[in-house]
Amino acid sequence: MDQTSAEPSPSGPSAHDGRRNRLSPMRFVLGFGVVAGLGDFVYEGARSVIGPYLATLGASAVVVGVLTGAGEAVALVFRLATGPLADRTRRPWPITIAGYAITIVAVPLLAASQLLWQAGVLVIGERFGKAVRSPAKGTMMAAASHSLGRGRAFAIQEALDQFGAVIGPLVVAGMVAVSGYRLGFAVLAVPGAAALVVLAVLRRAAPHPHDYEEDAARSAAAPAPSHGSLWHFSAGFWGYSIFTALTMAGFATFAVLAYHLQVKHVIPSYQIPIVYAVAMGVDAIAALASGWVYDRIGLRGLIVLPLLAAPIPALSFSTNAALIWAGAIVWGAAMGMHESTMKAAIADLVPAERRGTGYGVFTAVYGLAWLAGSAAVGALYEVSVSATVLFTAVAQAMALAAFLPLVLRRSLPR
Repeated sequence: MDQTSAEPSPSGPSAHDGRRNRLSPMRFVLGFGVVAGLGDFVYEGARSVIGPYLATLGASAVVVGVLTGAGEAVALVFRLATGPLADRTRRPWPITIAGYAITIVAVPLLAASQLLWQAGVLVIGERFGKAVRSPAKGTMMAAASHSLGRGRAFAIQEALDQFGAVIGPLVVAGMVAVSGYRLGFAVLAVPGAAALVVLAVLRRAAPHPHDYEEDAARSAAAPAPSHGSLWHFSAGFWGYSIFTALTMAGFATFAVLAYHLQVKHVIPSYQIPIVYAVAMGVDAIAALASGWVYDRIGLRGLIVLPLLAAPIPALSFSTNAALIWAGAIVWGAAMGMHESTMKAAIADLVPAERRGTGYGVFTAVYGLAWLAGSAAVGALYEVSVSATVLFTAVAQAMALAAFLPLVLRRSLPR
């Protein structure tokens, strides 16, 4: 397609407005990495202390687990709607910008919350913003990554993403040490505004991200379009979804782990976001390594994920500070593998024209499993740490059992 043409795109309903992408695919990936890093500065800064903050408003471990698990479920399940919307409209930019705006408004408002229910609405609202933007953002990143290597491109974006996820909690830690949680939330308005500015600049420089993949496809034999129903995806897609659901069912949100640190006074309150920052730093390193592995052997590299996730409760629910830090490292490594390889895999497991829907369906499964698992871990924590350790071990053993047949049948992408 001549990018200066005003003719409609043959692969979607939206008309091409004649503007060219002025960025190379790699520069687009790096630009979105900056946006994602600023976004993570905001919401990961908040999430690093949300468990202890909810505890100060009277929340129990069960309430923290349910609220944060519900937030993750909203962030993922609502993509069943926003994913197909991105596919139908072929206009990812307005959807992406709206999603970032919702998150960037909700987080600083936590500084003004006085009651538990108010904070709960904002926690879930912040995650709803992620549900709005993620499928559209994912389709843009998938198009740009076509010529770069899926694992490499998504790993680079995740690493830049996590740079903000390290800085944000450290800034919040400083604010909590100086003046408490409310100042920590309020200061996050600054990087939020910066994210919206960079996003607007990026949109002007690359108005048609789908062109990256469409141009590349013209130089090779493109596969025939797939027109299956919403649920008609490959066996590899569903097998990977089941494996991921079982893994996340035995994977607590950091808010539940941080709640433990607050109520048991394992470490000072201002150090809790520092623990999260360490986890996010490990996340970035693990994402780069996992992306490199994915481009070489596909999703088979994730066979180590249940082995990483299984010991997390024994470490993170300890009252030994050294074990707490070890738990943060392992938790961060597992998240890094999920966050980078998951997005790369879906781009390969579903047809390009249904990629937003694929992201939506997969992450709905992921989110419901994480909601159930977080609620269960929170409830079992009230019974005993041993119960949470056993529950997690069983869930990860089931995940490993579900993954092995996929490897043996070679039904996952290489």
